[in-house]
Amino acid sequence: MSALPDPVSAHVPEPHLVTIPVGWFLMGSDAGQDNELPIHRVWIDSFQFAAHQVTNADYARFLRAVGKLPPPFWHDPNFSHPQQPVVGPSWHEAVAYCDWLARSTGRPYRLPTEAEWERAARGGVEGTRFPWGDAAPESLPNYATRWRSGPEPVGLSAPNAYGLFDICANVHEWCSDWYAADYYSIAPDRNPRGPETGTRRASRGGSWRHHIKVTRCAARSSIPPHLQYADYGFRVACGLDAASRVSKSNSSMSS
Repeated sequence: MSALPDPVSAHVPEPHLVTIPVGWFLMGSDAGQDNELPIHRVWIDSFQFAAHQVTNADYARFLRAVGKLPPPFWHDPNFSHPQQPVVGPSWHEAVAYCDWLARSTGRPYRLPTEAEWERAARGGVEGTRFPWGDAAPESLPNYATRWRSGPEPVGLSAPNAYGLFDICANVHEWCSDWYAADYYSIAPDRNPRGPETGTRRASRGGSWRHHIKVTRCAARSSIPPHLQYADYGFRVACGLDAASRVSKSNSSMSS
């Protein structure tokens, strides 16, 4: 049953979404940390994923609608451009944003799972380290002059094969899962959603303030959910109803 629109936040503009196709992919890597092992086949149902990270402009509408205080760094000029990704929301605040967007639009917005995020980041390409292949991040255009004091406005660089911008760059992105380093050894092979409990929430993607600014598709990270860091943001996912999933699955099999 879909959520009813929230009259307080009516006419909320929805994010630009791309559809991530249903299918199997190889999750994990033998070129990273132990928590990326074992490499294993995972089936992900089709879902929709925002082309961009949630921006300050997006988040400002949420703050006005619900009367919340802004996250740290909100007024810092390094992080305050309307089209920069919002930084500093805790995991709980990211979930609250998704819940508000779902109420406001009647659509099931949420954070992605780790497996959904990696499936989307790979763009349908198996076995490469980065969305563009195996070339080092330093090979990207203007790499040495980017991300000097904060994240870039979203959408300035080329998207991956699925049409996702900044998917391994700019800010770490919260995922819905609890984090466990050994989860891959026990995870189900269809739509894994992480451990039942934990002390840290999973995140994915690179960070403007790291020495290497763009991360590998398989790289995992995590922090306690209450923390608010200047290189943490998020992007939203949106579920598809059963009829849409069946239609897209049939289209995938016939192509």
